[in-house]
Amino acid sequence: MAITSLSIILVILFSGLTVATGRKLLPLNTTTNALSPPTTSDGFCSSIVKTQGYTCEEHLVTTQDGYILNIPRIFWGRSKGAPVLLQHGLFMDGMTWLLLPSSQSLALLLAGNGFDVWVANTRGTEYSREHTCLPTNSSDYWNWSWDELVAYDLPATFQYVHGQTGQKLHYVGHSQGTLIALAALSKDQLLNMLRSAALLSPIAYVGQMTSPLAKNAAENFIAESLYKFGIFEFNMRGGTVVKFLKDLCNNTGIDCTNLLTAFTGPNCCLNPSIVSSFLDHEPQSTATKNMIHLSQMIRQGTVAMFDYENQEENTKHYGQPTPPVYDMTRLPNDLPLFISYGGADALSDAKDVQRLLEILKDHDGDKLVVQYRNDYAHADYVMGENAKRDVYEPLISFFRLQ
Repeated sequence: MAITSLSIILVILFSGLTVATGRKLLPLNTTTNALSPPTTSDGFCSSIVKTQGYTCEEHLVTTQDGYILNIPRIFWGRSKGAPVLLQHGLFMDGMTWLLLPSSQSLALLLAGNGFDVWVANTRGTEYSREHTCLPTNSSDYWNWSWDELVAYDLPATFQYVHGQTGQKLHYVGHSQGTLIALAALSKDQLLNMLRSAALLSPIAYVGQMTSPLAKNAAENFIAESLYKFGIFEFNMRGGTVVKFLKDLCNNTGIDCTNLLTAFTGPNCCLNPSIVSSFLDHEPQSTATKNMIHLSQMIRQGTVAMFDYENQEENTKHYGQPTPPVYDMTRLPNDLPLFISYGGADALSDAKDVQRLLEILKDHDGDKLVVQYRNDYAHADYVMGENAKRDVYEPLISFFRLQ
């Protein structure tokens, strides 16, 4: 039965993949662009934030390699407190932090508690699909993995928010959002602009990952196969896919929270109605190259840069025959960290998190808070109806102390 369910989910997901054409991926053309002023467009803000009475501004930032990122700013009233940057995970966008009702969503809770909230939207997602010169249906546009998020997206976003506020940032990452932060910190990046970091469902090592869907895709080289077929945008929102899933959930009496289980693990605290909200906005596109990179991590159990699986290519990109590693032992011991992970999480497996925590054993005791939720899986951290009480309120208290 489990195998049948997994096969059905795989067919549903992969049937909607979008093809971005192009014969081969070329090296990125890096150009420096000035930071953009706030845009007059307010799609993100008007769709959900302003209706709740919060002030919301649309801001744009252009990365050094030409991607134009949308970074909404949310606050309450006229005064703005310490800035907080929220960074979503894989297949998600900034709406991650607004899927729950307004009284429970982290973005609005932070704003209501006086924080100056900035919401990241990674390249390729709905609100960050523009580029200074590349069309989104080109292979060059999708020539990136999470390495580029570390090298370009995160620094550009930090620099912009720091420049706008004149203050160091608190950071909240979920899933891939934790991976890129940990990778950047391991290279001594961002530290001069960072006040503290909260890592929800932290991803550093994924060699012990138990997610049937993710492991199946990695072990069978699904992303590599798609790449060879010229599918460079990994997009699961095909025209009929989301409609099919929404109809399935709304009209058949099926508890569609179970659809997430093969990917995330058995989430404890999702209200079935959250799935409809989820499907209104997610899943979002990523680069197939990014999926290959993540698959390499699952198969190899390492945290390294993208492996071109060719010594000559690796040497051309890195000056050495194997990809450089992101050395987690270089994480600064005095950086305030809030880490929360779940015992039922099939993506951020507790064994992998323990490997990270072992590296952090010498972290300053008063700078590290570790929270373990035995019943939480991956999606509970951003869609769980108990997340406000269990995770967000302790997180906000942690930020207030920094």
